[in-house]
Amino acid sequence: MSTDSTEEIVCRRLVGRTAVITGAGSGIGLATARRLASEGANLVCGDIDETAGKAAAEEVGGTFVKVDVTSPEEVEALFKTAYDTYGSVGIAFNNAGISPPDDDSILTTGLEAWKRVQDVNLTSVYLCCKAALPYMQRQGRGSIINTASFVAIMGAATSQISYTASKGGVLAMSRELGVQFAREGIRVNALCPGPVNTPLLQELFAKDPERAARRLVHIPLGRFAEPTEIAAAVAFLASDDSSFINATDFLVDGGISGAYVTPL
Repeated sequence: MSTDSTEEIVCRRLVGRTAVITGAGSGIGLATARRLASEGANLVCGDIDETAGKAAAEEVGGTFVKVDVTSPEEVEALFKTAYDTYGSVGIAFNNAGISPPDDDSILTTGLEAWKRVQDVNLTSVYLCCKAALPYMQRQGRGSIINTASFVAIMGAATSQISYTASKGGVLAMSRELGVQFAREGIRVNALCPGPVNTPLLQELFAKDPERAARRLVHIPLGRFAEPTEIAAAVAFLASDDSSFINATDFLVDGGISGAYVTPL
């Protein structure tokens, strides 16, 4: 076996399994679709953006389903398509989310903005879990990974109040489902990324460089995560390598939550 450090190591932990990803058209979702496909999974790429979602599915040899994750009917159709096409639903990466600029301090965030973020970030995860679980129960196994955030663990003075609350809800729900369905061979975990270099973050911070600088200084590694780094964590949680990890917050935050102060 070659010991060349430049050699790419390819894992094939997910051969024959079917993965459903929401928000698959860009950012973490797209990187994860690529990673899971490289590990042998069948991919069902869900996204509200038809152009981006189709492109993602074509790239990874998967199936695209246009889905509004706040619609119970469309979410049901997403998982039914996965089962009808590939005969199983083994992995659900419930990842779709928004972080709009009108979600800010509790003192300035209106009720409409609050509800919109809750619907997309929290209610959608409820709907996706509700749709995925019966298929996994039938199979007697499955892994659900719900995208929360490091802000589900920590408070931030630079607030996005509804986003933070929604991610806290995702974490709490994931813990409960992980406990409830563990004896049926189904694991449920909340992925808690730190800030990730995605179009969503870039757009947010382009409008407010000062806010970006304030966040970056708190990361011990001194940089934002790349989507591929989060995708690697999803692949781990989807695989049998994480078979005893369940009902937990899986932090991939560059050390933010462990830092009292950051290094000079």
